[in-house]
Amino acid sequence: MTTGLPDPAGFPNCPVCAYVVTGTARLCSDCAGRTLQPVADSHCQVCSQAVAPGRQCGNRLCALPEAERGFSRVDAVAVYSGALRDKIHRLKYDGAYGWAVIFGRLLVGWMESHPEQMRGVDHVVGNPTAVGRQPIQHIEAIMDAAYTEDVTHAFPLSPPGAHRLIKGTETPRSANKSLDDKRAAAAAHAAALTWAGHTGDIKGRTLLLVDDVFTSGSQLQHVALRLRASGAADVRGLVLARVPWSG
Repeated sequence: MTTGLPDPAGFPNCPVCAYVVTGTARLCSDCAGRTLQPVADSHCQVCSQAVAPGRQCGNRLCALPEAERGFSRVDAVAVYSGALRDKIHRLKYDGAYGWAVIFGRLLVGWMESHPEQMRGVDHVVGNPTAVGRQPIQHIEAIMDAAYTEDVTHAFPLSPPGAHRLIKGTETPRSANKSLDDKRAAAAAHAAALTWAGHTGDIKGRTLLLVDDVFTSGSQLQHVALRLRASGAADVRGLVLARVPWSG
């Protein structure tokens, strides 16, 4: 830090940090990077799961042709563990809106520090939650915050209230369900989505689909396939947290 200015408080002490209001995306991203568990250096180039050098990823989706998998790759800000897991839950299930602002900064900070992965992206869209979701539409809140934190408008984010991908109705949730039920829930979620932008906005375009958590990738697969069926040329993923895959 610059001499005379306080040091950042460190994630997850963001609410008491001197920069909770004025912090930039890069400052908050760099600060959080000191305590969040990073994606392993040796990881699957498709799903970001940690893999031993020379070994293949155990996720069945990664072995599929891209046309069947739907998405080309998914990157993660960090691993789903510890404080990051807890604060995602605070936002998602308790409606603690302040974490949407922090997560929006982390996403923009990741975009700023990964220009190669951002090259060619035409639209950054959230994997939407249903209109009226309680206690909060957390993905929309994060995306709105990201737009605000991208002060130079360097990235193709949609302004608040103008999300290009929307979900009109609630569908069954996949938490604590069997694998077959999870896949059925993912298909139902994708079927409930609508591209709200102009049809010309998606034809032949590259989309970066943002979500909070990535586990097996079933939901991302179904959403990506739906977007490709609507004309998208490439769908990439970016998540706050990658859940260590267990089989």
